[in-house]
Amino acid sequence: MPPVHFGVTIPQIKRTWDETKSASREFEAMGYDSLWVCDHLYGPQSPSIPILEAWSLVSAVAAITEKVEIGTLVTPAGMRNAAQLGKVIATIDNIAGGRIIPGLGAGWMPREFTDFGVPFLSTGQRLGQLRETVELLKQMWTEPSVTYEGKYVQAHNVVCEPKPVRTPPILIGGAGEKVTLKLAAEHAAIWNNMAVHQARLPQKVEVLKQHCATVGRDFKDITISQQCLVTIAPDEASAGPMAESAKKIFGGHMGDPTGPLAIAGSPETVRAQIQKHIDLGCTMFLMEFFGRETITPAKLFAEEVMPHFK
Repeated sequence: MPPVHFGVTIPQIKRTWDETKSASREFEAMGYDSLWVCDHLYGPQSPSIPILEAWSLVSAVAAITEKVEIGTLVTPAGMRNAAQLGKVIATIDNIAGGRIIPGLGAGWMPREFTDFGVPFLSTGQRLGQLRETVELLKQMWTEPSVTYEGKYVQAHNVVCEPKPVRTPPILIGGAGEKVTLKLAAEHAAIWNNMAVHQARLPQKVEVLKQHCATVGRDFKDITISQQCLVTIAPDEASAGPMAESAKKIFGGHMGDPTGPLAIAGSPETVRAQIQKHIDLGCTMFLMEFFGRETITPAKLFAEEVMPHFK
């Protein structure tokens, strides 16, 4: 089994760049393996909520960090020109020295497409955009010149130089069992289970295994990751109310903070919950710490939880 990987989301919504920069450096100093941003052009609750754009932010974070990997959770494939996105990612990977993890998905917020002049297609069509984008990017990052004629994605004699420092490991996020998980079986280095489906991780892993068998892919070649809300406090008495508050605030968007696989409680309880995921084959945790001030819980996690899995 691969080593356990702990990633953490960085401040991005209703935050200044200075806050984001400071937190990124602190998380890296704490020993986290990766930093993550969401890729939305609008705050999920309202277009008027300030949010820093994802790939601009990844580029800046790449320039002010040294070791952590940096990724998006996740970039909607149809929201940008696919070939231009491939060039952007290749450039940022050069800035980072080979630390970028492009997370890709189908997208779900219509206005961050349509307000910017990009059509928001049906679910099936957006999944088609995702497949074609993944295929194009993999070619752009490895071949001298690429012509791609898809139903949704086209590129003509595209040259991407310089190439990424490493071929970026593509993360595919989503839980659709018929299409998304099959696409992950075919193309993903990492599959990420969305937080809202955390309790169904066992079922999703089994479906992914079946798709791997069907397409002839070794299941062990895919890293299983879980997007998760973490409510951690020094003791259970303090952690309990935090989980209940998170349940009210997020309303299920980040899963059930009191559910069977929820990462919530004292450090001892959190360690046990992480072990449950590992026993299911999940070795990568993409975590959002609960609270406006996330440095304190992140430090507690880094000191009392991470050393037990490293």
